[in-house]
Amino acid sequence: MKRQISTFEDNSNVQHDDNESLAATSFVTGTSVVGSDDSDEGVPAKHITIQGQNAVRFSKVLVFFVLFLAAAAVATVTYILIINEEKTEFKSQFSGAASEIVTVARKNADQIFATMNALSVSIASSAAATNSSWPFVRVPNWSLTIESLSTLIGGEAPIIAFSPIVEESQRGMWSAYSMKEAGNWYAESISNQKKNYSVELLMNGTLPFIHYYDVQNNFMPTPVRGLATTLPAWEQYPLITGHRNTMYTNYDMLQFPQVATLFDITNATRRPSMDFNTDLREAANSIMQPIFEGVDSKSKDSKMVGVVWLTMKWLDYFQNLLVEGVDGIIVVLRSSCSRVRYESVNASTQEPSETVVSYLINGPNAEYLGEFDAHDSQYDALEVTKVLVDLDVDESKIPDGNCIPKLTLHLYPTEEFESRYLSDKSLYYTIAVVSIFAFTSMVFILYDFFVGRRQRTVMDRIIKQDKIVSDVFPTAIRERLYDAQKQRPAQDDLMDPLDFEGQTNDMTEAPLADLFPNTTVMFADIAGFTAWSSAREPSQVFILLETIYGAFDKLAYRYGVFKVETVGDCYVAVGGLPEPDKDHMVAVARFARGCMKKMKEVTAKLEMRLGPDTSDLNLRIGMHSGQVTAGVLRGERSRFQLFGDTMNTASRMESSGSPKQIQMSQTTANLLIEAGWSRLIRPRNHKIHVKGKGEMQTYWLLNSNDDSSEKNISSEASDTVDTEHSANLDEDVDIGIAETTKQERLVEWTVEIMGSLLQQVMSSRSNGYKDPGSVALKEQTIGSDKTVLDEFVPIITLKRFGSEELQERKQGSPQSSIGENATSQLRDYISNVASMYRENPFHNFEHATHVTASVKKLLMRIVDTDKRNALLRPKEEQSSMELMDLAGHSYGITSDPLTQFAVVFSAIIHDLDHPGVPNTQLLKEDTRTAKLYQKSIAEQNSVDLAWEILMGPEYEDLRACIYESEEELCRFRQLVVNTVLATDIVDKGLQALRKARWETAFAETDLAAAGEDGIESEDRKATIVIEHLIQASDVSHTMQHWHIYKQWNEKFFMECYGAFRSGRADVDPSTNWYKGEIGFFDFYVIPLAKKLHSCGVFGVSSQEYLNYALANRDEWVREGEKLVDDYLEKYESIAKR
Repeated sequence: MKRQISTFEDNSNVQHDDNESLAATSFVTGTSVVGSDDSDEGVPAKHITIQGQNAVRFSKVLVFFVLFLAAAAVATVTYILIINEEKTEFKSQFSGAASEIVTVARKNADQIFATMNALSVSIASSAAATNSSWPFVRVPNWSLTIESLSTLIGGEAPIIAFSPIVEESQRGMWSAYSMKEAGNWYAESISNQKKNYSVELLMNGTLPFIHYYDVQNNFMPTPVRGLATTLPAWEQYPLITGHRNTMYTNYDMLQFPQVATLFDITNATRRPSMDFNTDLREAANSIMQPIFEGVDSKSKDSKMVGVVWLTMKWLDYFQNLLVEGVDGIIVVLRSSCSRVRYESVNASTQEPSETVVSYLINGPNAEYLGEFDAHDSQYDALEVTKVLVDLDVDESKIPDGNCIPKLTLHLYPTEEFESRYLSDKSLYYTIAVVSIFAFTSMVFILYDFFVGRRQRTVMDRIIKQDKIVSDVFPTAIRERLYDAQKQRPAQDDLMDPLDFEGQTNDMTEAPLADLFPNTTVMFADIAGFTAWSSAREPSQVFILLETIYGAFDKLAYRYGVFKVETVGDCYVAVGGLPEPDKDHMVAVARFARGCMKKMKEVTAKLEMRLGPDTSDLNLRIGMHSGQVTAGVLRGERSRFQLFGDTMNTASRMESSGSPKQIQMSQTTANLLIEAGWSRLIRPRNHKIHVKGKGEMQTYWLLNSNDDSSEKNISSEASDTVDTEHSANLDEDVDIGIAETTKQERLVEWTVEIMGSLLQQVMSSRSNGYKDPGSVALKEQTIGSDKTVLDEFVPIITLKRFGSEELQERKQGSPQSSIGENATSQLRDYISNVASMYRENPFHNFEHATHVTASVKKLLMRIVDTDKRNALLRPKEEQSSMELMDLAGHSYGITSDPLTQFAVVFSAIIHDLDHPGVPNTQLLKEDTRTAKLYQKSIAEQNSVDLAWEILMGPEYEDLRACIYESEEELCRFRQLVVNTVLATDIVDKGLQALRKARWETAFAETDLAAAGEDGIESEDRKATIVIEHLIQASDVSHTMQHWHIYKQWNEKFFMECYGAFRSGRADVDPSTNWYKGEIGFFDFYVIPLAKKLHSCGVFGVSSQEYLNYALANRDEWVREGEKLVDDYLEKYESIAKR
């Protein structure tokens, strides 16, 4: 192996191109790369036989034939698909337009009937208010009232009239009343409608009695006699005059058959009625609304005293239904009643044929087509049928021979409408497809020419790869691969010469394996990795493993150790192969010691990026020497593997070892002692039981961090140990990072997180005028006139971003830099905060960073899984509405970077200056802070201290990054206040209030019914979710891996027990610690985890937290009592030191 290392060093300046590297990689993954220094060894046949050439020619002809068939098939399918796509689009657009027509037409109809009903009630109310007796009623300001209502009804010129019911006994008095009052409403109408009439002229044309026009007497006006009930024309809009300025006032409307019919139906049903007249006014309709004496028209005893009726053309219903450009839709209106023919003013006949009219809709315009079904029968399948008007009257109450029509809309497209969506695109696409295939054929001809030349070039390149391949596979295996390759038939020139997958998957050939009698195998496992990874994002887990394994790979290359594989957090390497090496145990020992040192350096550096506890990860290494069977295990993804008892024993050495230690078997220890490494080997003080082996005496190899170093190896080993590597390993693997304390690394990690959030805060701001003076003034006054607890609010108003802002930020708008000054001030601020944390076992700065890590993880998970998958699509496929939905789903938390920064800021300062005892103890001790705050003492003190530091003049640039307006300052302050106060979980009053607020925010009832709008509801939910987020993070150790929970539970016990021993607690916590933890899980932790899960905004993390909480509770039930005893024993041991 020394030779191999030297060779790599001598040729370190050789440059290999990408294809050469590809060939080596292909071999490692299981393909067979051939070639050697001999001109004829291992090289595939360079000449193809005549038979092979004929086969290639035949295949080329076949390819061209297949291309031709494919072109024809694809062109046909393309044409059909595009035609179908256009037809589908046409049907979809018609369906949408038809739906719009139906919706608006129904709305118009409903509005007309509602308006008529409102007018009826208004007239009855007016009569009651003025104590007018019926029929002697006039509506004041009639013209002005109806003019305002006509805008609701729509239409070009609807006619609305009011007629009281006059009995025979009242006609005389009515004649006098009508002549007295007619002039008044004439004057109002003339004034309002700007008519060129005089009241005197109209009064001259008004008859003083209820009359009709006698057709047999030359239409002479004749008084009505012999009829019990009359319906005189009274107030009307617009003002209509007859021949020679005669007025319709006092004309008996019941003389018109259609009016008499409507009156009979209305009088019988006490409901509004309508007709469908196709003879008059181009398919007009009349609607009659009854007027009842008094306001309560629903009473059966209320008397019908008059009617208001409306006449308008159906054409007006279909105006302004569609936007400009949507033309060519036929609307067929059908009535359920038979056609009525009015042959004269006073006569009508009923025909058996159906009543139907047709209209053409062109955008906002409608055209009357006639009394027939005008649609094209070829569009029958696309017919859309909807009911337009159905008065739903009890048919048993309708007088015989009468009918209230049920009107139905039937909509159809026209050729004009269809032509907008059917085009020649299908033809163009078909031509394009054929052209593509023609171009493809030409490309294939060129490809056929170049592929042959490439084949020869690649073959030459493969020969050059033999040197690289020989360093990867053992000689015996490599030579057998060459021999097997020689026996295989020549490769077709269209095949990739680097593809030898078939050889290693051919089970008819002998396996490619060999025995290596002298090797040393090393297993290295990351102790604490499972617990550490439970509190991290998947990306952080991979960053850790990639960084560590990358560093190990470089060391393996340096010391001539072969990396076998990585399985999760276990790294497997071997010395003594692929090339036999008599000093294999020395190479692996150097490598193991180097890995130990590298692990410490890398994790210390990564703690600044991956957060707390990263530097606590340690390596546990096991080594054993012996023979192994090595070879290529054939199948999918074939690779070089090792088998044998040596592998199993090395694995047992690792699993039975200890973190930060290198354990090896007796065999390996003996070999190293023979090599002169005795001073670095120490026997383990007791034998261990190894599965399948029984009791074994094992040994520790002192690693590079121990006092004894490799440079102290005795000179007697100089002839067996390579002097090139006899220098101290500490110098060999130094990566040049400065030694830092754990607190300094945690400060840097915090600065990186908060600095990144500040960049997002600044990037989210819009440009506009800012008043720094008002912000500075607000900084001096905010929170100065009240305690922190008094500042608490149940709902924090968060900032809302528009869809364009969210889309711009999602598409990667350039982020603003916070600048070097602000970064320096942030680092200084966090350092000051860290220094103000007391050296409590639990409530310390490390705990604050642990809470911050949980907050950061939960903030990243505040997103629904389906919407997160939507955002994983390419940016150009994402819509602004999806981003708005996402922001709404998270109640605005994820869309506002300042909110996220405030929560992280609160996490890092929430236990600032914590005294290590609960608030109740501070009240007993009557401390200064207890007198000042009374409740939530530690929490309020933390906010005030952190805020006072932040307001210092040395942090001016930092504050400018956090907020730049009064609104942002107030919102940031309020978020910090609410979030930190939420960590007080002992105060029963705050607990009850918080529980009630959660139930209100996430209750099944609709908050809108309680007068709360959507934004306020979202803010309510966001506020309470943030508070529960910080609560969960504050006790996140209970909802993480068992080892993390046990570690922090021990720290909390030490803090509480220490307070008791120092006289700052009345009750010994150890007496109830076991049961208290169970109760804490049952009544706080698990319900809290369930709340996080039920609110539905934390994705898979909420389920993860709940699962860990349940698992830790069960584990504590089993082991808690013993752990409490261990805590006590450990405390006493520490106290004696």
